Amino acid sequence: MNPFKNFTAQVAPLDRANVDTDQIIPKQFLKAVVRTGLGNGLFFDWRLNPDGKENPDFVLNRARFKGSGVLVARQNFGSGSSREHAVWALADFGFRAVIAPSFADIFHNNCIKNGLLPIELQPDEVEHLMRAASDYESYRLTIDLVNQKVSDDFGWSAHFEIEPFQKKCLLEGLDDIALTLVHEKEIAAYEGKHPTPYRGA
Repeated sequence: MNPFKNFTAQVAPLDRANVDTDQIIPKQFLKAVVRTGLGNGLFFDWRLNPDGKENPDFVLNRARFKGSGVLVARQNFGSGSSREHAVWALADFGFRAVIAPSFADIFHNNCIKNGLLPIELQPDEVEHLMRAASDYESYRLTIDLVNQKVSDDFGWSAHFEIEPFQKKCLLEGLDDIALTLVHEKEIAAYEGKHPTPYRGA
């Protein structure tokens, strides 16, 4: 996992609550075992009409929101199944942070483990971002994980909370494997003292 760096990116407003992982990435895309390419399935049933053509009314298909790096949504984002593919799809599509008043716990943890920053803000702060992203062309936010701050180009800002250990993992790019390898010397020393018994045929 790459270390999380502070960044500035355009905002896309997804004005929906209770967006579940089945909507983020439908079941037909779960056969994939790699993280690349899953962006094609992101919000598949909302982005595309039954004939396979883009739905022009869906926010991510509008020209002004293409290439956005921050997604803003309503409460309980990422509910439903525990599929990691939902986070992989968001990241592959180009999102580096998702802002909402609340997240499903498993989805939130999957974000941390895969380098996607879930930011919880107050409902009124999310409402401000929804309006601003709709009112201003190319509305951008700067995400400062080090100082736990979200700000725009007009002087608005908000503070967000994150557990210190999760913050450390994101800033240092530590996923579950990397966290294990931090103790590689200790593991090797233990294995040296406790060799695997030989079990012959």
